Amino acid sequence: MIRAVEKVRERLLRAARALEAAGIPYAIAGGNAVAAHVSRVDEAAVRTTRDVDILLRRSDWAAATRALEQAGFTYRHVTGLGMPGGLEAFLDGPEASVRDALHIVPAGEKVRADNLLATPDVTESEAGDQFRLVTLPALVRMKLVGFRDKDRTHLRDLIELGLLDASWCERLPQALAIRLKELLENPE
Repeated sequence: MIRAVEKVRERLLRAARALEAAGIPYAIAGGNAVAAHVSRVDEAAVRTTRDVDILLRRSDWAAATRALEQAGFTYRHVTGLGMPGGLEAFLDGPEASVRDALHIVPAGEKVRADNLLATPDVTESEAGDQFRLVTLPALVRMKLVGFRDKDRTHLRDLIELGLLDASWCERLPQALAIRLKELLENPE
């Protein structure tokens, strides 16, 4: 179990170093971004995740592909993961599982046609200890747009730690504020 968690972290750091060395703007999103923000308040509340979500501009995908492949990742277009048209991913080597992948999230685009908002741009990021991560406001919007069970779990973690509360409703587009209010009123 410990090795599995370490492998995700190693994969994240290797990808971040490759993108930074190539001068490609990016931001870590998803469960790793939640973990980074949560760890600033309570390390014991951090949840593990098995993949790495990276926010990238579509215009940087070719350069990112070269940089990530030079770092040992293998590009793969993956279908059947609930994403219309599939998902751009980089496996940790040619024989690796899709579960152990870097998932590319297109910056500034709607990931699904029915999404309420587009994803944030990579400029909505901040320097973390060892990598750039999406800012908390951008992350909250992404989680409210997705609103899958794991997104709601991540949002509940942020609420429990006081990183997210009812005052956020005023800062969000109405459709997202409604989702947050629903979650605050009925966390289960």
